[in-house]
Amino acid sequence: MSGYLTTHVLDTALGSPAQGLRIDLYKISGDSRVHLNTLTTNSDGRTDVHILAKDRFETGVYELVFHAGAYLDAHAAPSDAPRFLDQIPIRFGLSEAKHYHVPLLLSPFGYSTYRGS
Repeated sequence: MSGYLTTHVLDTALGSPAQGLRIDLYKISGDSRVHLNTLTTNSDGRTDVHILAKDRFETGVYELVFHAGAYLDAHAAPSDAPRFLDQIPIRFGLSEAKHYHVPLLLSPFGYSTYRGS
């Protein structure tokens, strides 16, 4: 089995999947950060394809950047200027070829993540 990466974003303030949230994926190598993919969540808060596909999977350090500010603005979430949460970077390591799932629970003033299944 080859490895791959998925995510799921839930808007805990609305109690629903976060549809239309842009996500960027980067590969980290030393001080270098290489952009690999940009996807947007669907009506289920997931991406239509794997964020990191099996044919591009490599072990190493990666970063997901969730563009929460733009999503929250589009959903009329209360905000101050500047918004408390704008971009949420999550840096993590993939150590073996298997399925990794990095979900995000989001509200206008906080977030949580974990290694999912």
